[in-house]
Amino acid sequence: MPKPTKGPRLGGGPAHERLLLSNLANALFTHGRITTTETKAKRLRPVAERLITFAKRGDLHARRRVISILRDKSVVHTLFTEIAPQVEERPGGYTRITKLGFRKGDNAPLASIELVLEPLSSTPAPVTRKSAPAAAAPVEEPAADETSTEEAPVEETETTEESAPVAEEADTEAAAEVEEDAATKSDDAEKSDDAK
Repeated sequence: MPKPTKGPRLGGGPAHERLLLSNLANALFTHGRITTTETKAKRLRPVAERLITFAKRGDLHARRRVISILRDKSVVHTLFTEIAPQVEERPGGYTRITKLGFRKGDNAPLASIELVLEPLSSTPAPVTRKSAPAAAAPVEEPAADETSTEEAPVEETETTEESAPVAEEADTEAAAEVEEDAATKSDDAEKSDDAK
């Protein structure tokens, strides 16, 4: 007996699941992004990434394997001629799943799965922090045998926070009444303390 796949079974049986994933992959490669349930998106991701890996190989055997899964020659042509060259430099991670919330009718969790076609950057993006600067690291003193006369300039930054000026409170009749009530209550409290 074959071992069942991990995760939830989609559809009624294995053949139905295979056809469902094939149709989802066709739609993903045609439109670039589809919205479906989280479960279907998570099951579609490895199938789509495997098909893109075959398309990157580009040989006849890979094309025939993809055709046996997708069954639509125009989608296979799009996959091999348009999508595969765009992800040639990317070693994996051709899809991105974004959670979207819940469907209105049955409250099923929705997700959007899309192709990641941006070029892979070789350098990571610089990290910018808007908090106070960290304490400067101690600078090592050069050894006596080193004859370096240049010192690296130390850049000092000063951070100040400005707050908006506080507007003065305007006296109103309600505020005056509250103050009078508080004064009478405090007078009553003092009288009761003196009586004790």
